[in-house]
Amino acid sequence: MESMTGQLLVATPALKDPNFDRTVVLLVAHEPGGALGVVLNRATEVPVSEVLGNWGTMARDPAVLFEGGPVQPESAICLARTHPGVRRARGFHRVSGSIGTVDLSVDPESLQDSLAGIRVFAGYSGWSGGQLEEEISSGSWFVFDALPGDAFVERPDDLWPMVLRRQGGILAAVAHFPPDVALN
Repeated sequence: MESMTGQLLVATPALKDPNFDRTVVLLVAHEPGGALGVVLNRATEVPVSEVLGNWGTMARDPAVLFEGGPVQPESAICLARTHPGVRRARGFHRVSGSIGTVDLSVDPESLQDSLAGIRVFAGYSGWSGGQLEEEISSGSWFVFDALPGDAFVERPDDLWPMVLRRQGGILAAVAHFPPDVALN
């Protein structure tokens, strides 16, 4: 099994689970024992600064918490993007390219010169070993390469159609699929 860490899962219209309707998930870990990711396009209205104080100054617009998924919504996962040329930063664990997770117990001021921005996710999306692969095989998810800016788009509600449109061909047409075909 080849790791899909750093790739995007894009919910297909066939995926009927309301937790994942029209979601884009960045996989931050994918191993034989399972997978873990965060939903990139479910912003809340809760400012990061309200929950995590000084970390709020590093959050990119919209500087709010995101719903990372249905698992452990009381936990937080922080994604970060490093400045160009940064090889290492204290508490930063690279996922792919300039994107990684950050240990929120580290002093945010110590990372200001290394990080271009952060996103904080309440909860995460998780799959047991083989579960994600089965969901992909059954047509629930498209798998695409992530672009460095995907995790930090200013209009997260637009991410699902944006990722599909850039694939071209028939996949670009899926971006226009109505939320409820019965109303079409």
